Amino acid sequence: MSACGTGGTGARDEGPAHAEPVAGASVSPPASPSATPDSLDAVRMVQDDPTVSAGVKRELKPCIGDEYPVDVSYGDLTGGPSQDVVVNVLTCGDAVGVGSYVYREEDGRYENVFKAEEPPVYAEIDRGDLVVTKQVYEKGDPVSSPSAQYVITYRWLASGRFTEEDRTRNDYSSVVGGDPTQTPETS
Repeated sequence: MSACGTGGTGARDEGPAHAEPVAGASVSPPASPSATPDSLDAVRMVQDDPTVSAGVKRELKPCIGDEYPVDVSYGDLTGGPSQDVVVNVLTCGDAVGVGSYVYREEDGRYENVFKAEEPPVYAEIDRGDLVVTKQVYEKGDPVSSPSAQYVITYRWLASGRFTEEDRTRNDYSSVVGGDPTQTPETS
């Protein structure tokens, strides 16, 4: 791929690629000092969570067979006794994030300690911080080409909640990404 300009990282970051929905929550995370949940049903956790909106719960249905459109990550965000669980609920057709949640173990149960339900949204763990990406669409933008993107970094406080640490807005050119560019011939 090629991109205009000399700075930046080239082609814009559109978030993770999703070839197919993930079934259940069977992820093999790397070794960590805190315990990783052995078997966690992320779909049931979201469906049973009273803080999750009815709209997100309606979207949370199998795409193919019993495969649900969820991405699950485990990591230490809150310093709890077990790894925290980040769940992203996506649409089946185009894998657009409709809700992102962080669950923390408290007294043997996982409790929702963070939610973002303003699509398109996607949350990830990055070096112990929660990083939430939100695409910004202007009138007429196709789903594949947002006008901008917010990248918001949250950090867990000793008081027991997340606080925003940093916010970056990336504006994208509307002229990039149209017809494929021919590679110049070299002699």
